[in-house]
Amino acid sequence: MFVDTAKIFVKSGDGGNGSISFRREKYIPLGGPDGGDGGDGGNVILVADPHITTLLDFTYRKKYAAERGGHGEGSKCFGKDGEDLYIKVPMGTVVRDIATDKIMTDMAHAGDQYVVAKGGRGGRGNVRFTTSTRQAPDFAEPGMPGEERWISLELKILADVGLLGFPNVGKSTLLSVVTKAKPKIANYHFTTLNPNLGVVNIQGIPSFVIADIPGIIEGASEGVGLGIKFLRHIERTRVLIHVVDISGIEGRDPFEDFLKINEELKKYSIKLWDRPQIIAANKSDMLYDEEIFEDFKKKVGELGYDKVFRISAATKQGVEDLMKEAARILSTIPITDIEISEEDKFVPEEKKFTYSIREEDEGIFVVEGSFVDRLLASVNVNDPDALRYFHKVLANKGVIQELVDMGIQDGDLVRLNDFEFEFLL
Repeated sequence: MFVDTAKIFVKSGDGGNGSISFRREKYIPLGGPDGGDGGDGGNVILVADPHITTLLDFTYRKKYAAERGGHGEGSKCFGKDGEDLYIKVPMGTVVRDIATDKIMTDMAHAGDQYVVAKGGRGGRGNVRFTTSTRQAPDFAEPGMPGEERWISLELKILADVGLLGFPNVGKSTLLSVVTKAKPKIANYHFTTLNPNLGVVNIQGIPSFVIADIPGIIEGASEGVGLGIKFLRHIERTRVLIHVVDISGIEGRDPFEDFLKINEELKKYSIKLWDRPQIIAANKSDMLYDEEIFEDFKKKVGELGYDKVFRISAATKQGVEDLMKEAARILSTIPITDIEISEEDKFVPEEKKFTYSIREEDEGIFVVEGSFVDRLLASVNVNDPDALRYFHKVLANKGVIQELVDMGIQDGDLVRLNDFEFEFLL
């Protein structure tokens, strides 16, 4: 089964907590603190694997979590770092953060790696807080939480040349005669339900990858038919071969078909519409009026399309010349990755501990936020040394000065979550 979109939840590992420990060995009366740091949490890393061609695995498993860091221990033993979690995705996968709808990365090359969720940092043990005046700190830092997010994976297949055109115009037949691909071929519409890829190997020209994109019809850019599901797969191609049924055996006008398909490309993406196109007038072996081909060639020529090949995929007539022209045009177009505008690019948020202060009632000031949560989790407010450290951090962070600027007076109450103290200048 070919699956080209998926949504998964990723969570990196939390950092391990720092340890609160003191040496208590015989004959060492002043051993001092020896609590080690916690280990860092593991990252969640995406890896582009050329041997994977579909996102099918992600339909069965939706949640991925890396290992958390180990907690610090006594004797200055540091916690073990959590193992990174590597998730293999197909080459050509575009990763998007669902919350912001921004593109995180384009996994376009084999071996590409991207950290989609960074592990939390381990907390510092109490040995880190010793100073000349604080020789027995009875507190340590908790580990930082890891990142978590929902991401979308969107596969845009890697092909140099894309075959497009209405259903049943012969795209699959053309692919089968120029490559070793074995697409399903039958005389009815929408035979091809998934993109098919093959490598063109013709003597005298460099090999290249060609993709048969399932039938795009009028209204595809608005979701009609199967086309909208697969238009994304043409985005990476450098050259388009537009296949039309010049025989008109199904009662359709090849020029009208050509205009309709190009209109859908234009609605979907101007850059896609502006891509070099070679026109393959297929099923010419069933054409009994030469004026039809000449009239078609004249009309598309007036629109600026001068590369028109009369071919028959069934009999291989003109196919080699068509492929040689595609190879020639490819040689003039450099390989580039998908362009991601600054507006669409995902920018990771810098982890900051913030706080806010409000005066709840007269003489009662409330300090709240992630900074408060982490500080209270780090210290034992019942320990004198820890309490002194607590007030020092409030001063260094600017909380004390901000309270003064707000008009706090001696004896007013300051509340941080469930901890309260009287303010004294």
